[in-house]
Amino acid sequence: MFSPRFQLLRSAASLTTRSLCSGGVSKHGRAPDMVEVRNRLREIVGASTNWSDHQQAMTERVSLSSMLAASQRDLPAKAMKDSYLEVHLPLGSEPQLREKYLTFHNTVRFGRILEDLDSLAVLISYSHTYNPALKKSPLSIVTALVDKIDMRQHVIYPDCDIKFTGHVTWVGKTSIEAKMHMSQYRDGAYAPVLDATFVMVARDPENKRAAFVNPLKPDGPEEENIFQQGEDNKFRRVELSTASLLKVAPTDEERKIVHGLFLNTLDTQTVSFSSRVLPPNSVWMENAKLKGLEICHPQERNIFNRIFGGFLMRKAYELGWANACSFGGCRPRLVAVDDIMFQKPVEIGSLLLLSSQVCFTQGKYIQVRVHSEVFDPMTQKHNTTNVFHYTFVSDRDVPSIIPKTYGESMLYLDGKRHFNQTVES
Repeated sequence: MFSPRFQLLRSAASLTTRSLCSGGVSKHGRAPDMVEVRNRLREIVGASTNWSDHQQAMTERVSLSSMLAASQRDLPAKAMKDSYLEVHLPLGSEPQLREKYLTFHNTVRFGRILEDLDSLAVLISYSHTYNPALKKSPLSIVTALVDKIDMRQHVIYPDCDIKFTGHVTWVGKTSIEAKMHMSQYRDGAYAPVLDATFVMVARDPENKRAAFVNPLKPDGPEEENIFQQGEDNKFRRVELSTASLLKVAPTDEERKIVHGLFLNTLDTQTVSFSSRVLPPNSVWMENAKLKGLEICHPQERNIFNRIFGGFLMRKAYELGWANACSFGGCRPRLVAVDDIMFQKPVEIGSLLLLSSQVCFTQGKYIQVRVHSEVFDPMTQKHNTTNVFHYTFVSDRDVPSIIPKTYGESMLYLDGKRHFNQTVES
């Protein structure tokens, strides 16, 4: 959760008045809800809820390019408190809202929570870059990466109010790290549910090139430590990217793991390289897949006329969960979301292909990778847009997942790396 310093700031009226960049508390005299968050985002960039008006508004945004800063030095430094935001999801006090968030099993749809976190991270970033002299922001702030979402509680109750809090914790020249926390009101107090770290990037009004954002000035040792954690996160991401199995060979230890899996599947009758036998209580990796297709309609657009990143996360999560459920034979619980990279935007009208793969298991844990790509039926080309990593836990031990090919072995090792990061953090 937030440090004691930010616990105090949460009740400060000065922060509440900044919560929607300029508009103060909601029109109802309370902290804003998610509807107001998304309405405020549309106001900030001049988007419209009407499809034809929205297209025109995006065309008009091109003229805002002249308002962009030539360098980061031209922008005033901001404090962490400038971006602090508290938003409520009144599932308990407003029962009519519950149906949108409800599962068949009377729990909360986590995919909807992912959508809300994505919207909140964008508004937090706009709060950091807010310029009261401008009616519209010239920046296009989009999600670049979901660094980590750690679950602190596995059950989210559908009839209890939820509170989201968050603020900017680190800033580069054109990128912003936002940390958010979600808690739920139960038994007379708010209890922590999850912690999330998103990385956002700022681009020009046409979303074509990078744009500078306000520097962040930590206030005191505690904020210096928070900022340094953001810096450490940046270097960790660089190291992980450098060590990617798509770029370099597995380590000696990992090579031994792959060879051990191969030896464990040899047919003792033939002792042949090509003859493989599935060990007891195991599943071939090729049989642990689940696929889906989405046609990307205008209804799912974001404020920049692309498909909303939260929608992509929701669809990928639900497919990954369904795969883990099918594989484990019972309803799994989410442990963590890790390293979701938004590689390319998804255009409206695209055919979005989602492919989930159980890539690593250990005891009751199931590691699922979901690959998202856009397919152009005219050119027959496929382009990767996102890769998602989810760690689930089952109520019982699950079968071991066994790769056959070298490519599947790399998926296995990559899944093991993500799982280890989750359990070690």
